[in-house]
Amino acid sequence: MSLIIGLTGGIASGKSTISNMLKEKGIPVIDADVEARLAVEIGEPAYEEIVSYFGREILNEDHTIDRAKLGAIIFNNEEKRLKLNSIVHPAVRKHMTEKKEREIEKGSNIIVLDIPLLFESKLTYMVDKVLLVYVSEEVQLQRLMNRNQLTEDEATARVLSQMPLKDKLQLADAVIDNNGTIQQSEDQLNHILSKWNN
Repeated sequence: MSLIIGLTGGIASGKSTISNMLKEKGIPVIDADVEARLAVEIGEPAYEEIVSYFGREILNEDHTIDRAKLGAIIFNNEEKRLKLNSIVHPAVRKHMTEKKEREIEKGSNIIVLDIPLLFESKLTYMVDKVLLVYVSEEVQLQRLMNRNQLTEDEATARVLSQMPLKDKLQLADAVIDNNGTIQQSEDQLNHILSKWNN
């Protein structure tokens, strides 16, 4: 019986670091962001649906979707943003479920679904356990400003656009406090995995 873990966090919380640690342990990680890109590639049903709704002017010369153009359209238009989500989200879930089933067939003990907006998108039903990567708001802001070269206001706006990490604490089955060193985070991860993998 495979254990399906949902890995989540917030922007600049260090979720990618934990995801890489899991991969180094040979645990399959299915990344929602990667699947979202694959789901809208040329020839995919979601691609066809997006082009038919938004028109060919959202395409690059090579017919791939121009993410910046599409982003500009949906950024200020709630109705179009919801329409895009209604096309992309089911396609991403389908991709992730297919990959998860393949890993189960291979006999993987643990399979991780890396879903940044696990709670916001109400996808907890897809996993058995939720692992949250947590940092304090100050650390999150500082890391985001450093990583993306943002002003404090820009970084704050991005952090505020997501559900606060402290609200996610009560919803998770286990939490990695990522305010410390990488080694401390890895120790916490190992402890959680050994506890869950009995």
